Amino acid sequence: MKYPKLRELKEAIKAIVKGPYTTRFPYEPHTPEIRFRGRPVPSEKGCIGCGACAEVCPANAIEIINEPPVRKVIWHYDLCIFCAQCERLCTTQEGVKLSNTEFDLATTDRKSLHDGVEKELLVCEKCGEIIAPVDQLLWAAKKIGPMAYGNYVLFSTLQQTLEVSQKNTPNPDIEGTSRADLFKLTCPKCRHLVHLFDEYGIK
Repeated sequence: MKYPKLRELKEAIKAIVKGPYTTRFPYEPHTPEIRFRGRPVPSEKGCIGCGACAEVCPANAIEIINEPPVRKVIWHYDLCIFCAQCERLCTTQEGVKLSNTEFDLATTDRKSLHDGVEKELLVCEKCGEIIAPVDQLLWAAKKIGPMAYGNYVLFSTLQQTLEVSQKNTPNPDIEGTSRADLFKLTCPKCRHLVHLFDEYGIK
């Protein structure tokens, strides 16, 4: 016969004296530990809509929907495994935080098990393709400081945000390229074509 370890016996005696270690949830409120991982709570202010969280989510519980001029980042709690990868690898470290108290998400209405943010998209003025969310460009410009003025897209986005330049409407119906297109908000593909046309005269 094997005798119980002294450590286990000590814990058993302590539980008899102080009461059980378990709580009476859901009959009584439960206070989780500080590092407990509950519901991911997205932040409208902290999120820049870059989509990094969706790339690292192992359960594919984060959905990115591009509907120009808006990008929707949606968390599906019925698929979430509360691994905290979205919080740990968030670009700004402020885009999403796991709640310490919201963990009881059981429901019969799956439509209520989602939350998210919407971010304005910047689209190419030549072809209408998505460049990036505006908040992501502004965050990048703030991060790199004065060097942002060396990138025309970042520089123009800052000007439009400060309302010192006018927003242009994308018009994909206009064919051809010209040097003047360098001063438009264009995607890398269109910008490459402008440089190629200007340097080599290729049409």
